[in-house]
Amino acid sequence: MRLSSGESGGPETVEPVPAQVDPAVLGVLLHRHGWQRRGSAAGRYTRWTPPGGAAAGTSLLVPESRAYPDSEDLIGEALTALARSAAPSAREVLVSLAVPSDEVRWWRDTPPGPSGTAPWTEQERLRGAAHRMLLAAALAVRGRAGYYGARHRRQALAALEDVLVGPAPGGRLTAFVPVEPGRPVVVRLYEALYAVREAIDYRRTTGGMEAFDAAVGAGASRELTEAVIALVSGSEGVRVALEWAPAAGVPAGCAPRPEPVEFSPGDLPALREAGARYLDDEPSLPVRVTGAVVRLRRSGPRGPGTVRLRVLAGAEIPYVRMQLDEEAYRIAGHAHLVGLPIRVVGRLESRGGFRRLAGATGVVPVQVDDAERDRLMKSLQENLDFFEEACTGEE
Repeated sequence: MRLSSGESGGPETVEPVPAQVDPAVLGVLLHRHGWQRRGSAAGRYTRWTPPGGAAAGTSLLVPESRAYPDSEDLIGEALTALARSAAPSAREVLVSLAVPSDEVRWWRDTPPGPSGTAPWTEQERLRGAAHRMLLAAALAVRGRAGYYGARHRRQALAALEDVLVGPAPGGRLTAFVPVEPGRPVVVRLYEALYAVREAIDYRRTTGGMEAFDAAVGAGASRELTEAVIALVSGSEGVRVALEWAPAAGVPAGCAPRPEPVEFSPGDLPALREAGARYLDDEPSLPVRVTGAVVRLRRSGPRGPGTVRLRVLAGAEIPYVRMQLDEEAYRIAGHAHLVGLPIRVVGRLESRGGFRRLAGATGVVPVQVDDAERDRLMKSLQENLDFFEEACTGEE
C-alpha cells in the first residue's frame, strides 16, 4: 500500500487531465466529499462550494455536460482550483478523478487529544489495521480459506501495490483502490465485512458459531477477524464504509450505496473465538513441492537435518522448512551444491502458518534449463555461509 501522507509527508502527485474528466463524475465526487451545489445557469453549469461554505475557499463552476461550449475550460479551471484548495476533500476528489478508484473509509472513535489532535500511535494503529483488512480481502480473492498463514501472501501484497492512502485527520483514513485491478479486493471486502457482522449478531442471538463457518464463503478468515480486532481494540467503536468509483459503476450484486459496517468492543469476544475456530479448523494440505535449497542445518556430521526451500512450484508460499532423514538430507545437500532444485512430497501444516512440511518423503533432484541453473548457482555463491553451517554441523 503506497502512502500519500505520513511517510512521504504529502500526497502523491496524481493530476487528472481536463479532456478526460466527465463532468457528471466530477459532480458525483464533489457531492460525495461534502461540497455543496448552489444556484447556477440551468442546463449549462453548476456552482459548487467547499465543505464549510464559500468562506472556506473558492467555488467551482462545473459544466452540466461536455455539450456546453466552454466545458473543457471550466473543467480545467475547476481542477486548478481544487489543486490550490486547502480542503482535504479537494485532494481526494483529484485522486479519484486521476485514478478511478473505489474508496474504503475507516473511522475509529477514540478520545481526541489536545485541540482535536490524535497520538502518533493511534494513527499507526489505524493504518496498520486498515492494511491488514485490505490484505485479508486480497487473500480471499486468491481463494477462500479460514486461515491463510503464509499462503498467497506475496500475490495478495502485490495486488495492493497501487492503493493510495489519503490524509487521515483525527481517527479517519481513506484508501483509494484503483478499479483496475483492485475492484475484486473491494468487492470481497464488502461481502466479507457484512458476513462477519451478521455472524457476530447470530452468535449473540443464538450462541452458535455456524454463521462464522458460512462467512468463509464470503471471504471471512482469521486474517480478517484479526484485522477487525486490531481496529476495534482501544477504541469506543469503528466504522468501515465503501464508495464505488462513479466512472466504473456499481459492481454486480452490490448495493449502490452500502451502509457503513460498524463494530464495537462488545464484538471482540466473538471475533477472537471465530479467529481461533478458523485456525483450528483449517486442515493441513497434501502437496508436492519443487524448490531451491537455501539452507541446511543439522547438529552433527551425520543423521537427520532441517532443510529450507525457496518454493518454485506446488504451493502458494515463498519458503518452507522440513525435517529430512540422513539419506534425504544428503540428496538435498548435493542438489544444493550443483545448483539443482529438489522435489518433495508432504503435508503443509496449518499450525505453523503453512510454512512447515510434515512427513517429507520422496526427495529427488529436478533438472532445469541452463539459465535457471546459473541463477540458482549464483544464489548458492551469495549464501555460502548457510551451506558451511550444514557441513560443520554448527547451530
